[in-house]
Formats: sequence, C-alpha cells, structure tokens
Amino acid sequence: MNISPTYVFLLWHNHDLTDDFGTHEEIKLIGVFSSEAKAQETIERLKDKEGFRDYPLSCFEIAKTKIDQTSWADGFFIARWTE
Repeated sequence: MNISPTYVFLLWHNHDLTDDFGTHEEIKLIGVFSSEAKAQETIERLKDKEGFRDYPLSCFEIAKTKIDQTSWADGFFIARWTE
C-alpha cells in the first residue's frame, strides 16, 4: 500500500526581543493547520491584535511540515556568545 505523505502547516510568530539578558528571538507557535490557506486566514485575524500589530507581517511564518517525519535527526548544539 503506497500512502502519500500528509502535510500540516505550522504558523509561527518570530521577532527579536531586548530585555535585561540582551537581545534574543521571541518565538511563538500560533497553531498547526490543515492548509496554508487556514494559516493565512489566522494571520489576517491576528495581525491587528495587541502585540502582533507592533511587528511587521514578515514576523509571521508558515512552515509546511510532513507528519511523522523527524526534523532534528542529527541532534543540536548550543552556541553562546559573549560581548
């Protein structure tokens, strides 16, 4: 049986945030959607809401992802910078 892969669309909001610890990325997973159109509709609903309206639309990102696929198969490392 050959089953084609199923995809979902992850909607993220990502922007730089400066606080007492420096500048870092502030990343929010808004939701997981069955279509890109539904993710885009959510951007339209959220873009003028408190917080979101303070950042450009480019801070929203839609990522198409295959279900049951490992995304970090090779592990990761943490890089720390000092200024």
